[in-house]
Amino acid sequence: MIELTLPDMTCGHCVRTVTQTVQAVDAQAKVEIDLPTHRVRIESARERAAFAKALSDEGYAPAA
Repeated sequence: MIELTLPDMTCGHCVRTVTQTVQAVDAQAKVEIDLPTHRVRIESARERAAFAKALSDEGYAPAA
């Protein structure tokens, strides 16, 4: 399980974009989003770095 905190994810539009970005990296990924805490949990065989880069490219850079 990969868990990322995305401080710039603040609304429903952000949730849709983040979900689409994760699924573009791995169409089979399971995505759970907790908007109030800005957390995304991803269940995937892909590496964390692949998701972090894709999300950063979309403007949702994970917190360190």
